[in-house]
Amino acid sequence: MCHRWLWLLASALAIRAQTPEQRAIDYLRVEVPRWSRENGCFSCHNNGDAARALFAARDHGMKVPREALADTLGWLSRPAVWQENKGNPAFSDKKLARLQFAAALADAGVDARALREAAEQIVAEQEADGSWIVDASTPAGSPVTWGTALATFLTRQTLERAGGAPESVAKATAWLQRLTPSNVPEAAVKLMAIPDAGTAQKMLLDAQSPSDGGWGPIRGAPSEVFDTALTMLALRNARFAGDAVGRGRKFLIATQLRDGGWPGTTRPTGGQSYAQHISTTGWAAIALILTKP
Repeated sequence: MCHRWLWLLASALAIRAQTPEQRAIDYLRVEVPRWSRENGCFSCHNNGDAARALFAARDHGMKVPREALADTLGWLSRPAVWQENKGNPAFSDKKLARLQFAAALADAGVDARALREAAEQIVAEQEADGSWIVDASTPAGSPVTWGTALATFLTRQTLERAGGAPESVAKATAWLQRLTPSNVPEAAVKLMAIPDAGTAQKMLLDAQSPSDGGWGPIRGAPSEVFDTALTMLALRNARFAGDAVGRGRKFLIATQLRDGGWPGTTRPTGGQSYAQHISTTGWAAIALILTKP
């Protein structure tokens, strides 16, 4: 009994000694490859947003086992077969998947040829106004479905990294410049896309919760992990932001689950979704890694 108590104490102390970032990565390095191995297909949540968190961790000197990314990298390096992904038809959005796989491939930074091939696919899906429309029924977007503003920003970033499609990039930039934010995620996107967008920055600072330091989808709404992570990424290089990002970090750390993940941000709030849980965890991990003091 004494030995078991000491083992439990040592385990608890080891968990406490880990940084929140490392706990998140230790969780995702198991979850990211699990989906494809158990379901026979690749997903926007595990092999998109969550994989991007592992790439961010790797690029910032954190140890990410090779086997955690091997299957994902093998899939991402073959854009020609993305259309053949055998997901559940009821929950399959091929367009969104291509955008998310392309963004993950860009963050992987390992296959320029494949990235150019992916860029050709996503350029073909750009709207005439310069945007990429996804999840139009949810203006604020969500961790898995992004929303049109975030999809347009991240896809423009993917094309820039691919080094081609200047006309498409210019159209996307013009769309982002015209964007008038109506919610917190759109304001965060606006500030990331247009760093001197003072109105968007003010909107974000005004929307921060005075009680817990997080952000919800609109001012006055309960704080959510996804909205907080996205806003932290927008404000991390902003002038005159004060300690807003630091307070956001405290919210994310306080809401992290024991296993290293986070509750999924859903629209409407309070829902249950593995996909939203994994993508929310990916976004939170990225925010903590990129804003670590």
